[in-house]
Amino acid sequence: MVEKKEVREQLKQVIDPELDVNIVDLGLIYEIEVDEQENIDILMTLTTPGCPLHGVFDELVKKEVNKLDPGDIEVELTFEPRWTPEEMSDEARNEIGNIPGMNVF
Repeated sequence: MVEKKEVREQLKQVIDPELDVNIVDLGLIYEIEVDEQENIDILMTLTTPGCPLHGVFDELVKKEVNKLDPGDIEVELTFEPRWTPEEMSDEARNEIGNIPGMNVF
């Protein structure tokens, strides 16, 4: 049986190509649901509503979660609530804080 914790860990393999930090530590994953048939629903956001990588993330998330051999995978994108840098883990803040010229705080 696939569990939420496994899905969350697998999603750490999906790296935001602009920030070079995984989407879990960035705080982009809002919710993960796994039903009895191992169908997985993921509610996520992006750092900005106009992110040009919108379609890329959907593909990357499904490809990575599919490695767990689940049932169907649905990825829903939302901007409510809007993402803020406060959603990031301390590790992500430290990584981004070390990028010259990058200030998301």
